[in-house]
Amino acid sequence: MTHAAPTSPVDRAGLRQRIDKSLAAFLNERRRWMTGVDEALIPVAETLEGFVLGGGKRLRPAFAYWGYRGAGGFDSDQVVTTLAALEFVQASALIHDDVIDRSDTRRGGPAVHRRFAGRHRTAGWVGDPDGFGAAAAILLGDLCLVWSDELLHGGGLDPETVARARPVFDEMRTEVTVGQYLDVLTQASADTSVTRASKVACYKSAKYTIERPLLLGAALADAPEPVRRTYSGYGLPLGEAFQLRDDVLGVFGDPEQTGKPAGDDLREGKRTYLVAAAMEMADPADQTLLADRLGDPTLEPAMVDRLRAIIDGSGALARTERRIGELTDAALTALDGADLDAEARRVLVDLAFVATRRAD
Repeated sequence: MTHAAPTSPVDRAGLRQRIDKSLAAFLNERRRWMTGVDEALIPVAETLEGFVLGGGKRLRPAFAYWGYRGAGGFDSDQVVTTLAALEFVQASALIHDDVIDRSDTRRGGPAVHRRFAGRHRTAGWVGDPDGFGAAAAILLGDLCLVWSDELLHGGGLDPETVARARPVFDEMRTEVTVGQYLDVLTQASADTSVTRASKVACYKSAKYTIERPLLLGAALADAPEPVRRTYSGYGLPLGEAFQLRDDVLGVFGDPEQTGKPAGDDLREGKRTYLVAAAMEMADPADQTLLADRLGDPTLEPAMVDRLRAIIDGSGALARTERRIGELTDAALTALDGADLDAEARRVLVDLAFVATRRAD
């Protein structure tokens, strides 16, 4: 199956600009409210404005929007604003993820908990700066989750329409949270199996990145069951392929593209499909070295390179790339013959390449 990769399907219908405009207006109103409470909250507002508006591909609202349009929904600014709520779910997940992983950077700058730890140190406040930073980040992540609710219900759609979508939105947030727990558990238990890695990928990322946003859009459009089945058939494999691509970039990605240090997933001890495949396929000595050094936050660049060579040399990287291709093909096949709006179908094909292509 051959498809030409697009340049920027997220920008179709001016979507990215409209999403950003909705987010900026909401954040501006929240800033005014927080300033009225206490000027000490201004750094909170500024940090979240920079975090939400300063990066991200807007993939989740894009999938939701085109899922809505594919099911026959009519374009409106109210729909775009409502679906922009997904960006606050994403912001919450990333902020909390960086605390859990003790990550130093996100999107090329300090992670939120590092930023607030730095404020503590600069101000010379009492107590532990890192503890303050972690507490602040947890609360800012929680705030983003609260705001996702506010924007979903305050986007301008009538309550009956929003009520149709609410169960999908709730299940999506539950899935990503339990998926995050399974990820933490997998690292703690050192369960380096392909089966476990695939389940974590499904619940932590695959479902909430693509399938649930599509079904959210479908619910807003009151789509029939066959359309919803098509979206699951497309969204689940594509979401897994998206996560596998992210796993590859977490080990082999260019920091200029990923915004995180090279090999960060190795230092954090991520038990991904890529790592699980390497543990299956590497020779015993390399398996031992990989198991011993995975999750070591002090890994030097030379050892990162050594572990990368083990993963690549074992055939795990090639296996993961094949799996990405297979999953992407399965997703695109699910669209064949489906009763969808023609433009939306074309954009969903294009979005599949955006979600799974290399960043190098």
